[in-house]
Amino acid sequence: MNAEQTGLRVEEILTRLGDSADPKVRVGAEELVRALMDFYGTGLARLAALLRDAGADRRAVLDDELVTGLLVLHDLHPDDVPTRVTRGLAAHPEHRAEFLDYDEHSRTLRLRITATSGGCGCASASGNAAGSPEGVEGLLAGYAPEVERIEIEDAPAVSPEPVLLQIGTRPADPARATR
Repeated sequence: MNAEQTGLRVEEILTRLGDSADPKVRVGAEELVRALMDFYGTGLARLAALLRDAGADRRAVLDDELVTGLLVLHDLHPDDVPTRVTRGLAAHPEHRAEFLDYDEHSRTLRLRITATSGGCGCASASGNAAGSPEGVEGLLAGYAPEVERIEIEDAPAVSPEPVLLQIGTRPADPARATR
């Protein structure tokens, strides 16, 4: 479960409760969600402060997709969008994409696909959607949900023909020929 799935689930439950005939149930459910968000938000704020102040290696904590999702959900993540996107892509190399740019105003992220095959001239060996634009978008929703649009550039064209090294016989040694 990630932040996006949890958010969708909470919205679905609140919608069902909102459709309830009893307005007290709806108000109580919304109050419960607010109380839980305040509780988790306060705890995560403390975690973020400890990470900032400790000066310790925080990479392991911030590489964790669930922790990142929680910090982002509460607007507490200490890293900016480009850093989180780069970290997410590095944690999931199967997506074969690199960060190019993020426009905060338009909330548009630009990425480049770094490879289109498994390196042997064949399609991706994984056989899944990891390298697809949809796979990248799904991954990054947990790391940078504020991104509203992703533009993906194709990898630069690579020569399909390998350069061959010609190996021949060694030229005759004139000193050996006169013996």
